[in-house]
Amino acid sequence: MRRLFAALLALTLSAPLMEAHAVELQDPENTLVIELKDGPVYIQLLPQVAPKHVERIKTLAREGFYDGIVFHRVIEGFMAQTGDPTGTGRGGSDYDDLPAEFSNVPFERGTVGMARSQSPNSGNSQFFIMFAPGSFLNGQYTVWGQVIDGMDKVDAITRGEPPRTPDKMVDVYIAADKQ
Repeated sequence: MRRLFAALLALTLSAPLMEAHAVELQDPENTLVIELKDGPVYIQLLPQVAPKHVERIKTLAREGFYDGIVFHRVIEGFMAQTGDPTGTGRGGSDYDDLPAEFSNVPFERGTVGMARSQSPNSGNSQFFIMFAPGSFLNGQYTVWGQVIDGMDKVDAITRGEPPRTPDKMVDVYIAADKQ
């Protein structure tokens, strides 16, 4: 009986660890992890589609730039936008803006794209995650990633422009860096 109890206790204590590794990552070097209040969101980066944008996201994540940044624009049925250190939608990193890397990859639920101003070559650090398909964005914004797990966490982000109490990215990192 004690062995059964010990086995059940060990299983119970290891359950959170098993849950944390439930996602089988095909390419940890090209997987971005965004820790939200409700848990992790795993994004498969697409360097073959947008190499300059993926490199920028990886650089900023590795510098800790995204840690603590809020979702400043979250529109029901459309998308959640983040990546502005000022939280206003007007800020970016100290790096130069990126040239557009438009592709044929469609904006579907879970697609991650680079936010920009009116200029196609103004992507910098802000990005958005789609709640629903948005074909009107196809070929107009750079796609650089796709949520592969944790979309339910994205769905739980507080809505608003800006939200009254915005959710934030607690920790953002490349999966290969924390294995």
